Amino acid sequence: MQDLELIKAIQEDDRSAFKILFKKYYGMLVNYVTTFTGRKPAAEDIVQQLFVTLWVKRHGLNITKSVKGYLYTVAHRAYVDHYRSSKRKNAFFDELKEKAIRDSIQENKETAERRIQKLKEIVETLPPKCREVLELNKLSGLKYQEIAEHLDVSIKTVESQMRIAFQKIREGFENDPTILIFISKLF
Repeated sequence: MQDLELIKAIQEDDRSAFKILFKKYYGMLVNYVTTFTGRKPAAEDIVQQLFVTLWVKRHGLNITKSVKGYLYTVAHRAYVDHYRSSKRKNAFFDELKEKAIRDSIQENKETAERRIQKLKEIVETLPPKCREVLELNKLSGLKYQEIAEHLDVSIKTVESQMRIAFQKIREGFENDPTILIFISKLF
C-alpha cells in the first residue's frame, strides 16, 4: 500500500493501515527528532504524541502530496512546541527556585543579623577584663602571648578569661545549636 492510500484508509478508521504507517515511519522520525532533542526518550515521546494526534485528527487530514514530508514537518513542529513548552516550564521552575533562594538569603540575613546582635549583647555583659581579652584576640587578632604582654598579665589569665568568654557565649546560644558550630569555628 502506498503512503497516500494508507492515509485514505486511516481516514476511514482502518487501524491496520495506521499500524503500517506507524511501523514504517516511527524509527525514522525518532532518529530525526533525536537530532534536535539530543535525547532519544524525549524524541520517542514527541513522535508517539505525533502519532496519537494523527489518529485523533485522522478525519480532518488533508495530505495530497508527500506523506513522509508531512510527517517530518509535523515532527519538527511537535519538537518546537515541546521545546517551547519545556522552556516555559523550566523558566517557571527556575523562577520558583530563584525566589526560594532569595527568600532563604533574606531569611538567613535576618537570622544572621539577630545572631550578631545577640552576640554583641552577650559580649557587652562580659566582665570588663574578659571582654577586653576577647576583643584583643578576636577583633585585633592578637595571640594569647601578645595579649598577656599588652595587659601585663600571665598567659594563664588570658586563657582563663577566654574560657569564661566562651562559656558565657555558649550559654547565651544554648538553644541555637547552629550558632554553636559557627562560634566553635570562630573561636
